[in-house]
Amino acid sequence: MPMDKYLRRPENRALVSDGRYQRYNLKENPFPSSPFINPQSTDSRSNGDIYEWDIRQNEYNLINKNFFGVPQSDQNHLRLGYIIDTSYVGRGNGKSAFLVNLQKRINADFSFAESKGQNKCFAITVVPEPGGKTKTFEKFIDIFVQGIFESTIIDDCLAGLRLEAIIKSQSEFDIDHHFTDEEAFREKLTSERWFTQQKIDTRQISEYIKSNSFLQSLPSDFPIYSQGLFSSYLPSKDDFVEYYKGLKRGRPKFDFVFSDLVSLFLAAGFNGAYIFVDDFERIPDFQSERQKRDFALELRTCLFDGMYLNSRTGFYVALLVLHAGVPRLIQDAWDQSGLEQRAPISFSGNPRHIVQFEKITSNDAYSLIRKYLQSYRIQSSDENDYYPFTEDAVRKIAELSEFNASKILKKAYEVLEQAVDEQLEKIDEDFISSPDEGILFEDQKGSSGIHNALTKNLMQESE
Repeated sequence: MPMDKYLRRPENRALVSDGRYQRYNLKENPFPSSPFINPQSTDSRSNGDIYEWDIRQNEYNLINKNFFGVPQSDQNHLRLGYIIDTSYVGRGNGKSAFLVNLQKRINADFSFAESKGQNKCFAITVVPEPGGKTKTFEKFIDIFVQGIFESTIIDDCLAGLRLEAIIKSQSEFDIDHHFTDEEAFREKLTSERWFTQQKIDTRQISEYIKSNSFLQSLPSDFPIYSQGLFSSYLPSKDDFVEYYKGLKRGRPKFDFVFSDLVSLFLAAGFNGAYIFVDDFERIPDFQSERQKRDFALELRTCLFDGMYLNSRTGFYVALLVLHAGVPRLIQDAWDQSGLEQRAPISFSGNPRHIVQFEKITSNDAYSLIRKYLQSYRIQSSDENDYYPFTEDAVRKIAELSEFNASKILKKAYEVLEQAVDEQLEKIDEDFISSPDEGILFEDQKGSSGIHNALTKNLMQESE
């Protein structure tokens, strides 16, 4: 076998060409090809990581003032609110991206900054299933619990309780030495192996946790008691998942969510949680009038005046995200259930519990485009740099998109792709406006003509 094959080099080596977007000082096309938020994506263009807070500063300020900044200990704190879109253009006004970043902001320090140390709260986002699969309140509770399980909050609570117990028994315990970040904190304090290596008696830890006053009313088979009390076994989130699966429908599941879990959260030092319900219209869109009323009645009972621990403390604060026409769909149900007296869906003026989600402006469109461009620059540039777009081009894209955030991003993606193909030096208003340049947007395209075609009444012809 000739060994020199490993040393040979071709006479003509491959040339490394410039990147497709390098001419515009961009690593890639910074805009999402499908601008819908997917928090599980690793792509910053679609998971909400690229976000311009200035666009929604007014909405954030209202939520912070009326919800986050109010002490949970205040018996009059809001328990139910609405984020209502004012635009009838359709989806894509940026509500989901807003929620993703709102949740990240709360969970970064459990709302200490927003509340100035008055609250310790976590946040989760719940999205009803499409196609009418979330018509009943019990099904809604299932996806609510799923949201809790998919987050890290259960393990965070268990880890926090164990750390508190360790510090109580070992005053010299060095937290910074053992836990370099949140991942290490969560991983070690839920690991039996780590406890063994540190020669920490898990039975002693369990005994201390059991003595927490908030946990005294829990059922004897609750996960932190059924296993781990007099053994070395450490319950985890998986035990909670299995426990919930084994519960009977109806009241047992409601008790778990609105009393038992609340007890666990309170024991771990939390005094509240923000529940963002995105795309809420997926629920009433498929409900009968009776189902709407029953859903509203259950919601009122669990949040306001039932016998659950949550009803008595107002631990969960729910924010329902509604498109512009949804209030009209649920008005009668809110009236009949009595929920309208607790958190009115009809309003005039500026009530504290309602945040109107306004249509974005021209200035917002500039900020949006600039934010995405800056996130993918090869070399940093002036903060007002829209290159390869001109300011007039950005304005035109916003106008053609009816100032809808998702449409703006999608059209910016398409325009940039076209410009790269044609090797343009810049993207101006004429390039976007002219059909000759190939930039025809969906809203501008002519109809196929099928609606104008002559029709026949086949039933009459068959007679």
